[in-house]
Amino acid sequence: MKIQQRGVAIVLAMGVVALAAMAAVAIMVSQSTWARQVELTTDHIQARSVLLAGADWARAILYDDRRISNVDHLGEPWALKLPPMSVENGELLGLIEDQQGKFNINNLVTGGKINVVQLAHFSKLLSILGLPAELAGALADWIDADSQPQPQDGAEDEYYLALDPPYLAADQPLIDVDELALVRGFDDNVRTRLRPYITALPKTTAVNVNTAPAEVIAAVIDGLDLGSAQLLVSQRERTYFRGSDEFIARLPRGAEAASGGISVSSDYFMATLRVTIGGASARGKALFSRQTPNWPDIVWRKYL
Repeated sequence: MKIQQRGVAIVLAMGVVALAAMAAVAIMVSQSTWARQVELTTDHIQARSVLLAGADWARAILYDDRRISNVDHLGEPWALKLPPMSVENGELLGLIEDQQGKFNINNLVTGGKINVVQLAHFSKLLSILGLPAELAGALADWIDADSQPQPQDGAEDEYYLALDPPYLAADQPLIDVDELALVRGFDDNVRTRLRPYITALPKTTAVNVNTAPAEVIAAVIDGLDLGSAQLLVSQRERTYFRGSDEFIARLPRGAEAASGGISVSSDYFMATLRVTIGGASARGKALFSRQTPNWPDIVWRKYL
């Protein structure tokens, strides 16, 4: 009997030891996971802090650029692709792009009403890119203040309320081109095709012919075909345009720039930043407005 009791005691003791070992392992795993989470959280916080510093770096470059010259072109320091910059336990990559080298889709509407000249320019850009012309009317309706759809495949509240889920047309300028996902016809393929050539800025802007691609230049110059625009861009690579008059003088016969439609300087720039710190990474974008002699203002910024 005593031998049996002793055996049961040994089995119970072994069970207790096994349970204790399992508990210890569980605690160690939990502590390890918690420590890793704390480490990653710290890295993420640091990465976001570096993103903010990166935005200030971009603003400093743009500030210095404006102090030196009012002409903006692709040979300036802000436009150069910089190698990764080392930061503590990681690296920062940054890219600055002139947003006035793109077509500002908010130009489609002036004072709440459709600007027919800009609508024609956007339609021409769509044609150059091989996209449906009816997209121009749909976008103009999304931005303009009234509720009357354009006769050429426009779309107002009636169309959007019939969707699932339903929503209303914005009837105001876009803040970011990502909002195009809500507009009739602007599916993923269309937005991908358009993205290198368009922007959404908070005021009407001219196109900087020193930084715009040939497709945008051809779109905003009446009577200019893509081949002639490409020739202007190749000439620009040798010597940038020092004034709008110099650009206009090089236009072929029959081509004409709308009054106030082109420029050789820019006020709006986008910085795209990516930070890697330890095991964490963060990406962000910021739109800057450089309309005063002071540091550029931040129009908006977001994490990606």
